[in-house]
Parts: sequence; C-alpha cells; structure tokens
Amino acid sequence: MTLLLTLLGAVLCSFSVSSEILPQADFNLQATAGKWYLIGFASNAQWFVDRKANMKMGTAMFTPTADGDLDLSYASLSSDGSCWRLNNLAKKTDVPGKFSYTSQRLGNENGMLMVDVKYDEYALMHITSTQGDVLTVVNKLYGRSMDLSADLLEKFRQFSLETGILPENIAFLPKNAECPVA
Repeated sequence: MTLLLTLLGAVLCSFSVSSEILPQADFNLQATAGKWYLIGFASNAQWFVDRKANMKMGTAMFTPTADGDLDLSYASLSSDGSCWRLNNLAKKTDVPGKFSYTSQRLGNENGMLMVDVKYDEYALMHITSTQGDVLTVVNKLYGRSMDLSADLLEKFRQFSLETGILPENIAFLPKNAECPVA
C-alpha cells in the first residue's frame, strides 16, 4: 500500500511539474531546421534506466513541413556498426513550440515542447507521454555541434531535476561516429 501511495504521489507531482512548463515564447519553427546532435537525455522511464549505460550520441534532422508540423529523424550508430533509426512526425498544436506525436516504437501519444532554443547552438525539448496510468517524462538536449558549454549542460541538469528526473537518470551521451546517410 505504501508503494502504491508513493507511486501515486510521484505521478501527481509529475503532472503538476509538467503542466507548468511552457514552450519558448517566440518559437520559430523554420529556425530549427537542420542537423542536431543529441547530447543530453534524461528520464525516469524504465526503458531508459535499462539502456542508458549503452546509449551514445546520435544525430537528428529537424525538418519543418509546409503545414507547420516538424518531421524528426534520428539515427545512432551502434557498437556493431548498424544504425538505430527512428522517425516521428510531430504535429503542430494551437501553441507555437508545442507538438504532439504518436510514438513509432510504442504507439503511445506524446506531447512535445520546445522549451528553450538558441537556434544556432542548442535546443531543450520536454516530452511527456502516458501509457496506461504511467506518466513518462523525457528531456532532451540537442546541440548544433557535439560540444556544448558546461553552463548549458548544467542548465539541462537543473531543468531535468525540476521536472522530477532522478539525478542518476540524467545522462550526457558519449560522442559517437555518425550513421551513414540512409
């Protein structure tokens, strides 16, 4: 019973924390276009906890569509030389910088916010999804280059802590060679 109450409390806290997060006020979709490196990843999701030790930096292509949606393509080179790829189409909402998409892998609905973006340097993304009664929070830090300042890494760490991520579930991904273009 104590475990159930603890879990319920954590979920309710996650809802209240996530509901306070807003996308960047002057979000410019077109300025996000192009290549980004996934540098930071944070989540309390069990799938992440199980895999974070083996995760490495990958590349993402952000492609705005004519309809105002955002096509997201991600690729990461595996240690065996194969590429792990993922594509999602994030559909615009009435709020600039706020999107929704159905996960290609899990089939669940996700809400995605572009929380803080300096278009030539970094992008901080906050994603929430619910599967059954479980709320999952994922924060991602992208950079236009493979290296970001210590201040930006700390900003991401603090943001992740503020959104309920445990300190041990905040990862800065090791550099990795890029996948060949598919």
